[in-house]
Amino acid sequence: LASSWTVSQDALTYTFHLRSDLRFSNEHVLDSADVVWSLQAALTNHYAGYDKLSALSSVSADDATTVSLTLSTPDPTLLRTLSTPVGIVYDKEATYDHVTTAVGSGPFAVSDFEKGSSITLQRNKHYWGTGSETSQITLRYYADDDALLDSLDKNVVQMALPSPTASSHRLDSLSDVTVVSGATTSKVLVAFNMDTESPFSDSLVRSATRRLIDTKAIVKSRADDADSALGGPISPLEPGYEDLTGLFPHDVAKAQSMMTFYGTSYFSKPAVFLVPKSYSALGTTIVDQLKQNGRYAISMRVVPDAKMADQLAAGDFSMALVTDDGTDDLSRFATTDDIYHYENSEVQRLYASTSTATSEDAYETDLRKLASTISKDAPCAWLYTRKNVVATRTGVTGYPRNMTDDRIDLAGLTQD
Repeated sequence: LASSWTVSQDALTYTFHLRSDLRFSNEHVLDSADVVWSLQAALTNHYAGYDKLSALSSVSADDATTVSLTLSTPDPTLLRTLSTPVGIVYDKEATYDHVTTAVGSGPFAVSDFEKGSSITLQRNKHYWGTGSETSQITLRYYADDDALLDSLDKNVVQMALPSPTASSHRLDSLSDVTVVSGATTSKVLVAFNMDTESPFSDSLVRSATRRLIDTKAIVKSRADDADSALGGPISPLEPGYEDLTGLFPHDVAKAQSMMTFYGTSYFSKPAVFLVPKSYSALGTTIVDQLKQNGRYAISMRVVPDAKMADQLAAGDFSMALVTDDGTDDLSRFATTDDIYHYENSEVQRLYASTSTATSEDAYETDLRKLASTISKDAPCAWLYTRKNVVATRTGVTGYPRNMTDDRIDLAGLTQD
């Protein structure tokens, strides 16, 4: 909605200049008053993501097309935060039921909605920019991949976003269907429980364990799910990414040598390895690799996916195979209240510095240093970033490939 913006030298004031021809889908004019009202409502009513605006101290309308945001401390993630749902601008003057109706300002307007089933979008004739390629798009939601791909096969739907691991075998059998993959920010990793009673509270044990895991072999064997090997908490699509896969190369002999520092009594009981059911095959592969540690036994506990969060919260584990969908969020490593019980004063100091960077360049530089410091301390063994899959009927074009698990721009979607 902004044609341009400026940031003060101290990074405490952001001034946004709105486009002058903005209208909502109900024809109401969209101006600075709507922006101010929407951001204030997000903070007051605790809309999803409002906590990401904790540095925002005031928002004001300088005139009909100018909005100023004042921060209490610099926040280098502000612009990205405003591009998420908490930055949605609502119509201040409209009265409607937000549960069943939407009044937006994008290339589409919602024309129909069936809860849990479908959303129908129609071209928004009041959109300020280039109109959507297609006049109407219906989004349909399915309970599982089999039902989704049945509909794709029968041409009930012309585009599908199935999960890579559950559907690769089916996709290969469909005719007149094109399958492409893209990158995501979703990460697969082994997280350690670093409670004071856990052997993995010792960074040397964690470092040795990371060297036992053959990340390259895992990525190669997980071609249906893995996009690229990962060596730290930041993925290639996030700011501050640096290739850290070389920090802990696969080296069983070195890992076993490092483990000789500990007597067998240090590991008084088997290490409990929590694995979600959907990743049980990968869990077995990792167990086979970790068995070469020479000091501790491993007990793999397969958990229904829906129960993983509860099991992690209970704390009865030594390691856990998890997915992390966070973007620009390294806060879990800088807190003293995390389910993995990781505490590192240097990481906390670096995180505080990174969080108040006053320029994008400084922010990315600080992020790289922070990510490297975290990875070297080995609170996790990062394995890979996940891929996503887009499957389309012949003739469908104009769709994005990356991060379709998080957001998807449909304005350019069309079918011959």
